[in-house]
Amino acid sequence: MSSSVRWSKAPQFRVQKKSCRAALDWTDEDICLYVVRAEVRRPNMPNEVEIKFRVDDVRGLKQRLRASGFREETRRTHESNTLYDLPGRALLKKGELLRLRKYGTSWLLTYKAKGKIARHKTRLEIQTRIDDGKQFEKILQALGYVPSFLYEKFRAEWSDGKGHVVLDETPIGFFGEIEGPARWIDSTARRLEIDRESYLTDSYAGLFHAWKLRTRSQAKDMTFRAVRGSKHSRNFPGTT
Repeated sequence: MSSSVRWSKAPQFRVQKKSCRAALDWTDEDICLYVVRAEVRRPNMPNEVEIKFRVDDVRGLKQRLRASGFREETRRTHESNTLYDLPGRALLKKGELLRLRKYGTSWLLTYKAKGKIARHKTRLEIQTRIDDGKQFEKILQALGYVPSFLYEKFRAEWSDGKGHVVLDETPIGFFGEIEGPARWIDSTARRLEIDRESYLTDSYAGLFHAWKLRTRSQAKDMTFRAVRGSKHSRNFPGTT
């Protein structure tokens, strides 16, 4: 999905003037942030409303999706994600997120504002496609942003024309996401036999942190290689 946003100055997020000038030859350190900081308080910006849930029976879920009128829009595709932050974890402390994603051969840059968590998770989301993700990584790093968390999965996307359900095969198990209008989420969850007690509103970073505490894994990132090679992980479920 592509979006057109008006970039605005955000003086509360500053990077070192030296790195900005060296990379882009700008004289005002604030304007470096035009590249990655969107004006998130504009009206009519799109909100992401979603829930996650654990998937124990992948085949059964697919059968229920088809029976409920869903079609598979994107077959199982590898997805890699890198979260970026400023030194001191400025974005994390504010509950915000800046993510560069590679899905198959496509790149997507996403900003998410701090979310509101009730039965569903709701947060403002702005995203745009990137032609050259590797070059954009260099731009982010030149501006002072550094990778803070890596995670990957295989994702398949389903839709009934009103919202989306995705099936994620992650290094810590299978998860699903239902995204769309709040009432549609609850209606879809019922059709897929997912009760409200099974709703998850945490991010994958949060789910991974909880998994690490439970399994005593030493993996730093949620990648298949890191999880497979982490100490203790093979002794616990949810690692294959």
